[in-house]
Amino acid sequence: MKRKVENYNLIARLVHWFSAVVIIGMFIVGLWMVDLSYYSEWYQRAPHWHKSVGLLLAFLTLFRLGWKIFTPSPDIIGSNRERLAATTAHISMYLILLTIFISGYLISTEDGRSIDVFTWFELPSMGALFENQADIAGEIHFYLAWTLMVLVVVHLAAALKHHFLDRDDTLRKMLGVSK
Repeated sequence: MKRKVENYNLIARLVHWFSAVVIIGMFIVGLWMVDLSYYSEWYQRAPHWHKSVGLLLAFLTLFRLGWKIFTPSPDIIGSNRERLAATTAHISMYLILLTIFISGYLISTEDGRSIDVFTWFELPSMGALFENQADIAGEIHFYLAWTLMVLVVVHLAAALKHHFLDRDDTLRKMLGVSK
């Protein structure tokens, strides 16, 4: 007989909170770095770090999806409408993240150069796959990053609503604490 899962496991919680901090940080850095002047000491460094962290986050997100598929999670609390909204928001965030990763790759590799990840390894380029690749991918990257941030705010608001108004265990499950 299977035991009902009450909280997210430690790996799921650590990856969730680490990803949240990195995603918000990447958004802030992304907005900041596009306005750097050519003469800024960060003009080369910031995009390099943004790409490197972005690729590592992509690998972590793929790990997270695999972990989510193969490990049990607690049930979503709420009405049918709330459960559907939560499931839709989670799937949307994953799809947006994956599209942001792909568009970032397409921006960075249009000129045929690979992406150097902190000098640890390089992700090879496939070159320009379509006309105006970097511009189109850049627009997608930008607008999906903003869309993701809106979903993050909605996600946070829903967790706080469940915690403070509904007084249920939704937030506690991701913190790993019981009542």
